[in-house]
Parts: sequence; structure tokens; C-alpha cells
Amino acid sequence: MDVTVHLAQDPEADALLGRSPLAALVGMLLDQQVPMEWAFKGPRTIADRLGTADLDAHEIAAMDPEAFATLLSEKPAVHRYPGSMAKRVQQLCQYLTEHYDGDPEAVWRGVASGAELLKRLEDLPGFGRQKAQIFLALLGKQLGVAPKGWREAAGAYGEAKSFRSVADITGPESLAKVRAHKQEMKAAAKAAKAAGG
Repeated sequence: MDVTVHLAQDPEADALLGRSPLAALVGMLLDQQVPMEWAFKGPRTIADRLGTADLDAHEIAAMDPEAFATLLSEKPAVHRYPGSMAKRVQQLCQYLTEHYDGDPEAVWRGVASGAELLKRLEDLPGFGRQKAQIFLALLGKQLGVAPKGWREAAGAYGEAKSFRSVADITGPESLAKVRAHKQEMKAAAKAAKAAGG
């Protein structure tokens, strides 16, 4: 995997995301309750604090949980909830170590269909259906992983020329469009809740 992405809006963080399947998975895992750029900058911050050029599932899985939580909690923290996210990142790495011999690319290597890939992504700790569909769309739209039926399996996130998620971010302009879409969705949900309650 060696592609150019603009998810973190930071050249070094994006370079890691574009070459490291584990960094991309960890960035997606961190993408909740914080701005997208912050989440996708996280893998680079973790690698820097570990003193490595890339993330290694075996290394992270084997780390002392308290030490790893401390690493993510250092200022500036990797996430708004560094302790709980440290636990989730370690759970993801432990799962990858147990099921894929620590090779995150094996999650999608050789899959026959988008539906099979979606199932594999949903099996990852911390990946519910929506997160799995968004990551599937990211794989298909930007990371060159496009098994048959991937757009259908990704649902609305797989639609071409849409601005729904991180899968559609290719630079500052598309980031602004995705952010606007998310704000519209929040406003609509709030209005619906107010009308119903």
C-alpha cells in the first residue's frame, strides 16, 4: 500500500496513512468524538512516541496497557479519551495478531467480495457497521482495494462523488464539504428529535 491521502491534512501523518494499513485502521478507529484530522493524525503521533517509522500490531498488542495509555495521554493527547482509545487500539492490534498474524493488510487481501470484506471489518474490535462501511469506502475510493460489490457493501458511503465521510476527503475543499454534510445531518437529527419528542 503506497498511496497519497489527505485525511489528517498534515503531510507526515498522511504519508504514514498512505503507506501503512495499520495506521489507516487505527486512524479510522480513533475517528469518533474528535475532529477527523485529529483522529487521523493519531497514528503518526503514536509512531513518533514509540520511536518508530510505522506501527506494528505485535508491538502494540504486547505493550503494558498502562504504559500504552500513558503514551496516548501525553500532551497533546492522541484523543479526547486517550485511556479508553488506548485500550481499543490495543484490542484491535491483539485481534490482528491472533487472526491475521499481525498483518492488517490480510484483512482485505484476497477477499472475493465487498460483502466478505465488510464482514471482516465488522469483526474488528471497535468497528461497528457504520465505521466498517466508511472504512470499506475509504479502501475502495482511495486505497486501491475494490473487490466486486464494494460500493454496495459500503452503502451510501460507497456512492461516487459524494461528500459523506472521511472516504471522500482528498484535500481541504472536500474536507469542508464533508464537514458541512455532517453538520447538516446533525441538524436534521436534532430537528427530528425535537419534532418527535
